Amino acid sequence: MAKTETISVASKKTKIVQFFIYVFLTLLALIYLLPLAWVGITSLKDDKTLTLSPWALPARPMFENYSYSWTMGNLGKATLNSFIVCSVTLIVSMAVGAMAAFAIAKLRFKLAKLTLTYFMIGMMIPVHCVLIPLFIQFSRIHLSNSLIGLIIPYVTFSLPITIYIMVGFFESIPNELFESAVIDGCSIYRMFGTIALPLAKTGFMVTGLMSFVSNWNELLLAMVFISKEAKKTLPVSLTKFVGPYHTNYCQMFAAIVIAVIPTIIVYCCFANQIVEGLTAGAVKG
Repeated sequence: MAKTETISVASKKTKIVQFFIYVFLTLLALIYLLPLAWVGITSLKDDKTLTLSPWALPARPMFENYSYSWTMGNLGKATLNSFIVCSVTLIVSMAVGAMAAFAIAKLRFKLAKLTLTYFMIGMMIPVHCVLIPLFIQFSRIHLSNSLIGLIIPYVTFSLPITIYIMVGFFESIPNELFESAVIDGCSIYRMFGTIALPLAKTGFMVTGLMSFVSNWNELLLAMVFISKEAKKTLPVSLTKFVGPYHTNYCQMFAAIVIAVIPTIIVYCCFANQIVEGLTAGAVKG
């Protein structure tokens, strides 16, 4: 009887703890979702309604704000530029980062740890420290006002975190698999392509999404290096709606919604892989 009562008390405590956890997670979700919902609602208002009733629902949804933002902000061209820059950056950083991480994790050479430390230093350097030197150098070699001038620093700043995460995934692969492959006459390049890459697929998913989303939302480098209208990326185009004397808030919020939609779609499609990869990386690290 005492044992049954003990189990009953323990189960009640567990349910209470779970209840508070769910309440906390619900509040946390609301904290993140309510501002996004407010931006979406505000994008359907006009500036007068926003000023008088910032929290009220729009009496008549103004979907023309989206067409205005798309046209006046030149968001079509800006979205294409952002997609090109982020896609090329993703491909290059993932290819170079995966090869470097595999070499550090599985190829036994004396400078492996020192090499990893060298790459990790890149995570400690703020963008602001290299902004002026990069701008001067790119101006001299005519890389300013070009998408390549954005891709190069984007790849550079994406590599450290890519290598750091991928090293953990490659280290978790048993060495016996590679030893068996060597015995069967498999080369290093074939081991990398047929064994390491498929087993580290989750790591690629996590690092790829992190790189794509961070570069998609990057503003500072794009604003400094790009001044031509045809080369501007999406975050830079959003600044057009802010003027020295007047700001089109509702049209700006509509443009923000357009800019956020791709990242929301990506996270919704790959949410399970992101959680799985981050959890696996935490355990393996």
